Amino acid sequence: MRVLLIGANGYLGRFVADRLLADPAVQLTALGRGDDADVRFDLASGSPGALTRFLDAVHPGVVINCAGATRGGARELTRHNTVAVATVCEALRRSGCGARLVQIGCGAEYGPSQPGSSTAEDAVPRPGGPYGVSKLAATELVLGSGLDAVVLRVFSPAGPGTPAGSPLGRLAEAMRRAMQSGDGELKLTGLGAQRDFIDVRDVARAVHAASLSAAQGVINIGSGRAVRLRDAAAVLARVAGYGGALHELDGPPGPLRPSIGHPRADSDHMAHATHSTHAAHAGAGAPVAYPDGCGSWQQADVRTARDRLGWRPRINLEESLGDIWMEAACRI
Repeated sequence: MRVLLIGANGYLGRFVADRLLADPAVQLTALGRGDDADVRFDLASGSPGALTRFLDAVHPGVVINCAGATRGGARELTRHNTVAVATVCEALRRSGCGARLVQIGCGAEYGPSQPGSSTAEDAVPRPGGPYGVSKLAATELVLGSGLDAVVLRVFSPAGPGTPAGSPLGRLAEAMRRAMQSGDGELKLTGLGAQRDFIDVRDVARAVHAASLSAAQGVINIGSGRAVRLRDAAAVLARVAGYGGALHELDGPPGPLRPSIGHPRADSDHMAHATHSTHAAHAGAGAPVAYPDGCGSWQQADVRTARDRLGWRPRINLEESLGDIWMEAACRI
C-alpha cells in the first residue's frame, strides 16, 4: 500500500511515520516543508495543480494529513489548517489516483462541553477560539469533498515529544526548573481544566487503523476519561521524584494528590471524568485561561473508534507523563 504522509515531521506526524514504517505492507512517502521530507511542498502556498501532478505520479492509495498549526493568529491558523486542507481536497478531486484521505482533526472543534459529559461525534461543534474554528472549517471541507475520507478528531495528545508550550509541557518544565534550583515549593496556577489526554503513540495506532479501514465521517480519538490538570501535576511530581510542595494559586487549599490510573473500561466512562488539552497555563502568576477555547471540561466518547476501527487506547497517562519527564530531565 502506497501512503503519502503530509506533515511527517510534526508532533503527531513523527509517530504516525514510525507506525507506518513498521508495517512491511506500507510504502511510505513523506511530503512537507522541511529539508528532510521526501518531497518539499508547502500546502498553504502551493497550488492544487502542482499537488495533483505529484499525486498522479506517485499514485498513493492513502493520503494522511498530519500537517497544521496549533499556535499563531487567525490568519496563520487559517492558512495552515484550512487553506492547506482545501488544497489537499482539490488536488485529490482532480487526481486520478482515487486515494483515501485520513485527515487529523482535533477536539477543540467541539468547543466547551457540559462537565461530566462525554462528547460524541454527533455533537454540534461550537469552537471557542480561532484554532478550533480553523480546524472545524477543514473538517467541513473534507466531509463535503465527496472523497473517500475520514476525520480523526484527536483530543489532547500527550507522551514523548510533547511540545513545551502545551499544558503538560509547561508543567514538566516548571518542575525541572524547581528541581534544578533546589526549590522546595512549586507554585502553579490554572490547574482546574479537565481534558481527555491520549498518548501520541495510541493516536498513531488509530491513524494506521483508519488508513486500512473503510470508515468515513468523523471519529473521536481520546482516552474516554477526562483528567484534571491538577491531578496530572501530582502524578508528574511522583514520577519525577520531586519531593517539594505543590501549591495551586487559584485552586482549593491543600496538597495536590495523584488520581491517575489506567484508562477505564467502557462501563466506567460515564461514571467518572476529569480532562485537559492545549488549555490552562502552568506557571506562577499566570491567569486561568483556556487558549484552546474548550472551557473547563472536555471528554471524548470513543465508542465509534472502538466499533468502526477496532481501536482502543493502550497507554495510560502515567506512562505518558513518565516519557514527558524523561525528556524534560535530559535538559537538567
